[in-house]
Amino acid sequence: MSSPPSNSESAGFELLEPRIQRWIWSEGWTSLRDAQERAIPALLGADQDVIIAAATAAGKTEAAFLPILTNLLQGQDSPGAVLYISPLKALINDQWDRLTRLCDELELPVIAWHGDISASRKHRFLKSPEGILLITPESLEALFVNRGTSLAGLFTNLRYLVVDELHAFIGSERGKQLQSLMHRVETIIDRPLPRVGLSATLGDMTLAAAFLRPNAPHHVSVIDSKGSGQVLKVQIRGYTESRQDFSVPPEGEEVFSADHAIAEHLFQVLRGSNNLIFPNSRAQVEWFADNLRRQCELVGVPNEFWPHHGSLAKDIREETEKALKVGGQPATAVCTTTLELGVDIGSIKTVAQIGPPPSVASLRQRLGRSGRRPGEAAILRSYCKERQLDDDSSLSDRLRQGLVQSIAMIRLLMQGWFEPPRVQGLHLSTLVQQCLSVIAQRGGATAAEIWSTLIRSGPFAGLEQGSFLSLLRALGERDLITQEASGLLLPGVLGERMINHYDFYSAFVSNEEFRLVCDGKALGSLPVSRPLTVDQRIIFAGRRWRVTNVDTEAKVIVVRPDPGGAPPSFDGLGARVHRRVRQEMKTVLLEADAYPYLDTTAQELLAQARSTFSDLGLAQSSMTESGGKTYLFTWQGDWTNDALAILLTHTGLPSENAGLVIEVEGNRASLESSLREIAGWDGIDESIVLADVQNMAQEKWDWALPPTLLMQSYARAQLDLDGAKALAVKLSSNHI
Repeated sequence: MSSPPSNSESAGFELLEPRIQRWIWSEGWTSLRDAQERAIPALLGADQDVIIAAATAAGKTEAAFLPILTNLLQGQDSPGAVLYISPLKALINDQWDRLTRLCDELELPVIAWHGDISASRKHRFLKSPEGILLITPESLEALFVNRGTSLAGLFTNLRYLVVDELHAFIGSERGKQLQSLMHRVETIIDRPLPRVGLSATLGDMTLAAAFLRPNAPHHVSVIDSKGSGQVLKVQIRGYTESRQDFSVPPEGEEVFSADHAIAEHLFQVLRGSNNLIFPNSRAQVEWFADNLRRQCELVGVPNEFWPHHGSLAKDIREETEKALKVGGQPATAVCTTTLELGVDIGSIKTVAQIGPPPSVASLRQRLGRSGRRPGEAAILRSYCKERQLDDDSSLSDRLRQGLVQSIAMIRLLMQGWFEPPRVQGLHLSTLVQQCLSVIAQRGGATAAEIWSTLIRSGPFAGLEQGSFLSLLRALGERDLITQEASGLLLPGVLGERMINHYDFYSAFVSNEEFRLVCDGKALGSLPVSRPLTVDQRIIFAGRRWRVTNVDTEAKVIVVRPDPGGAPPSFDGLGARVHRRVRQEMKTVLLEADAYPYLDTTAQELLAQARSTFSDLGLAQSSMTESGGKTYLFTWQGDWTNDALAILLTHTGLPSENAGLVIEVEGNRASLESSLREIAGWDGIDESIVLADVQNMAQEKWDWALPPTLLMQSYARAQLDLDGAKALAVKLSSNHI
């Protein structure tokens, strides 16, 4: 990042309140950073919405709060208040400590408000609502439900609304809840508030602005502070493993696997420094943390490796965070996405990624933790596991899907690209929650009042009135609401019970998993977010299974062993891949370049993948036949591939999205015929083509939706049906 002028030459610095200027000097700052310099004039007048996008550790918090605090202190009878909304309690605790050091000098209170904060500390803000209130969306929701009649007085002094880690909300049901809460705050105080979004990862500023201010995105000012071209050091290491490595060993035994080899290398290269290791599941987090801890014990040194994921108790997570931050002893966290966001954990030397990351945006966020000291490079060590090939190997294995995807994502990261948020979802589940919340806030509300608050001018604009009335009827049928003779809507018996439960405040379900059962024996559980149909294959415990029944209420998948040979690497249930990543994967397979950041094994695996790609003629053709199946390479994202697999199945050609390829039960001529049939449809009737999807209730309150709205909500959020039809048209016209 280019350095701004010294404070004595800074136009922004001169605009700050004198006590804030003195605090900046006392902190030893010699200059303001780019984002800070540009944010001061934009925010000082409290008259516009602003997005501040800058790299991790670029001073976004100060960029927002230096001018905001100056505004609060300028020429007012009493200081105003700021509502700061964060996705994480840990981040609130971190920001409370950070802002308190500044605000103590200014005699402004900073109040953290979430489930772990004592009632006495919260009462301070209730008694005197000024300063900075740091809160999660869930705790803000609780304020609406439990203190609805007093919120006008509580929020009367609000001057700004700040959303931290903006990217973490966009495109999710929790993000839709946040949009609703921001709108409802402004409705209560009867005036707009300047909204300020902070983020290190925003793939599309237009979408970000539309999220922050849906009805006037063109009025949002964007401060996009580009990085200074920080050096990135990358190594990709390849590992091969046999099918035995993917099976569960007899109890009490453990086979040496690729994971063991990876753990040994991690132990060698990470000891003595602070690092982050990202496996792709909580089970893997536990396995690697345990293995690395035992390696420390074997050589007689203090443990340096600590687990961190959402299922761990709060004190265990905080112990890991403290070990990283204190700096006395080296510490490495083996973690999930819980350490992606902006919690301060000090300086990190290396980020290790085991398997492909969930997304390029996620990888960028993770790497923002490394190389934060001046002159330091960010270091990424990527570990890719691929199966040994034999006559039964799948196309996914032969094309080395995991390795090629990792290479493609790293190349896109180097190009500065990352996924824009997917904002097509209706999130009607969240509308159910917000209807109940408005009723609780007001002590009863009419349908017209709910329509006005949430739909006519709110975040659910676009929902037709007929659909809204259908939703209210469904809520009444499920005893979530009841209607008085006057027309006033009140909570029903079930609604009252749910509103009064602490779980109501969250708009999303976390970690909901399906149990897998075979012949009455439980195999384990796994999260499922992709379309699930009877006869679909899934992969679990290193074996291939065929689905025979799905019980969505009990969250049970009944399976039988599938004799189809070795399972592919892609399990059909993991993180979704954007079409730009798949297109970059094709580029990697087309090229002949030897990438210097691949080790010898990874180079050999890539050569195998390119040889398979060439032998199958995939540079010229999108289809190949083998073993009674046809494999369709679309090079599209999983939303399109999932949708096309469903449409092909509907035509009578059973198909499954297997990641890089759609596997079709039939010959090429049958596939071409089905594609022509889909291409000729005038439109897509969701009620017909989605009839066999078993798990459309994906979001928390989907169970309360009438069937038609559930299907619409699912299709918009989980599939790209229009994209699938357009792809069928393209493939048909190209005759390939």
